[in-house]
Amino acid sequence: MRHQKNTVKLGRKEGHRKSMLANLACSLIEHSRIKTTLAKAKAVKPMAEKMVTLGKKKTLHARRTALAVLRQADIVKMLFDEVAPRAAERKGGYTRIIKLGQRKSDASEMCFIEWVDAPVLVETALPDPKAAKPAKKAAAKKADEPAVEGEAKPEKKPRAKKADKKTEE
Repeated sequence: MRHQKNTVKLGRKEGHRKSMLANLACSLIEHSRIKTTLAKAKAVKPMAEKMVTLGKKKTLHARRTALAVLRQADIVKMLFDEVAPRAAERKGGYTRIIKLGQRKSDASEMCFIEWVDAPVLVETALPDPKAAKPAKKAAAKKADEPAVEGEAKPEKKPRAKKADKKTEE
């Protein structure tokens, strides 16, 4: 009997679907986080988790099985060397899906799929432009200083003042 043998078709034939899911799983292993549609994320999640389970076994058979599914040797190496050891104590649930809302073009539900135990990527804010200006002025002053003590500093030209827009009107 074929109980619970349904699969998500994603509007593709079997070969295309397997290749697409393998590529998504490889991208997830390589980048630790990918942005995709919710349907694809839900389809790739079981495959990615099975690959991590294979990676935790650390046998030649498990490595060859992962290679047969993922089809990229460098990604399989990364899976066995980096991703699987991080999940050694975890018994499952290696990935999470974070919903992002709808895509503007076709209103597809978008999401991030990422490893639960992935190293946290800290997003740094850009430096405050006001704080950066004094540092630039200090560097400019050093550049303007004469190389030899006997030389005179070049004179600076005064800047032209900007006219007010209200007075012109």
